[in-house]
Amino acid sequence: MPPSCCGYLSQFTHHHLVVFLLTFFSYVLLHASRKTFSNVKVSISAQWTPSIQNDSATAFLPDETWQDNRLFADEKQATLFLGALDSIFLFSYAVGLYLSGVIGDRVNLRYVLCFGLCGSAVVEFVFGTVTEWLHIYNVYLYCGLWVLNGLLQSAVWPCVVAVMGNWFGKTGRGFVFGLWSACASVGNILGAFLASSVLTYGYEYAFMVTSVVQFAGGVVVFFGLLNSPKEIGLMESELGPVETDSDSHRPLMSDEEEEVVEEEHIKQCQSVQQSDETVIECQQAVGFFQAFSLPGVLPYSLAYACLKLVNYSFFFWLPFYLSNNYGWKEAEADRLSVWYDVGGIVGGTVQGLISDFLGKRAPVLVFSLAMAMGALVGYSRSPNDQVINAVILATTGFFIGGPSNMISSAISADLGRQDALRGSQEALATVTGIVDGTGSIGAAAGQYLVSLIESKLGWMTVFYFFVVMTGGSILFITPLLVRELRALWRDRRARRRQL
Repeated sequence: MPPSCCGYLSQFTHHHLVVFLLTFFSYVLLHASRKTFSNVKVSISAQWTPSIQNDSATAFLPDETWQDNRLFADEKQATLFLGALDSIFLFSYAVGLYLSGVIGDRVNLRYVLCFGLCGSAVVEFVFGTVTEWLHIYNVYLYCGLWVLNGLLQSAVWPCVVAVMGNWFGKTGRGFVFGLWSACASVGNILGAFLASSVLTYGYEYAFMVTSVVQFAGGVVVFFGLLNSPKEIGLMESELGPVETDSDSHRPLMSDEEEEVVEEEHIKQCQSVQQSDETVIECQQAVGFFQAFSLPGVLPYSLAYACLKLVNYSFFFWLPFYLSNNYGWKEAEADRLSVWYDVGGIVGGTVQGLISDFLGKRAPVLVFSLAMAMGALVGYSRSPNDQVINAVILATTGFFIGGPSNMISSAISADLGRQDALRGSQEALATVTGIVDGTGSIGAAAGQYLVSLIESKLGWMTVFYFFVVMTGGSILFITPLLVRELRALWRDRRARRRQL
């Protein structure tokens, strides 16, 4: 049996707490600024397709005022472009993840992390605030800035997961990473409240507030974050039970986490074939294709592509959907949308804890995703009542956001620290970048499809599309589920024989 949560948590030092909080709030601030764009879509759409009847008609000719701001002839065209911007962001984000994961395993993680945080904050300030202050409305400028923003933001997630993986061992990883992975949902909640609080002054102030806070957070991380225990002279023996594990408790895969003391010269990588699995014996950073070929990386990456499509569709389109479908005010829709993230926070923590006790991840994921399909159908038929909508929304977030958080954090850490790596510490950021990058490709394709399907067939068809994608996630995880169930069955038989 795994150790109790209280006993496990008591092993941590204050350094672990600082690392947990700094990496947590790094991604909170990033997601808060990212959430701003989805929260102000209605205001942006209105600005890009202004009414001819406007308050400035007495000072300027209506036609001049129209031509000054006009990007699109009607709201549908503006909605399609907003969906295209989401896809542009996610495609560049996906490409950046593949690159930043490899870079993160070769360059100081703190430098890469802070560069992504501060650079992204500057780009978002220019995109949402400077362009509005200077009345610059240009499609190509918006697209270029959002490509750059995606590339910069992609540097953050692989780095924070790698730092967490360096400090927190396998024992209890589902619970710790499940709790920690709530950072995205907390960021969404923070972004929603920050945006709604200043939206009355104009959407440009929502961008300004979140980008300034994010930049300040990057500066704090630069001066306060420690990449690994080695930076303060802590080794595995000094960390005690935190970095060790018993043979009876092996989540996902038996990923031995034996830290190897760095030698003066780096040994050359050697790949040997053992039990039909590639074993990497080195301390050098693992190559991209080597990481992609590790057991479990491809199926979880494909499953995450389907799941992140659904999760990020809620992230990007939920406030817009609530405002347009139910006629609620934009600020009300922003505040109501946080219930999806509340469900995701609880779901990631609870499901991670359950997976720790089971010693397996796949059964928990498949059960939750099956329930998510029913929750999606139920939410598509939610009545025009904010209380009922919030309850069903939180339930949907529990079953979708929970598995999404697990794959992107705890499972990525499992995959980056498995037996095939033979204790190498230099694959975690690369594997995380591959999983999240593949997920972002699926999410990028989905965002434009969402806007296209909604404009042609309506929101009900969009939800059926989500159900199909959730089923696709289950399909990719099924082989891993079968393998883990067989392992559980063999363990039970072995225990019965011993009795």
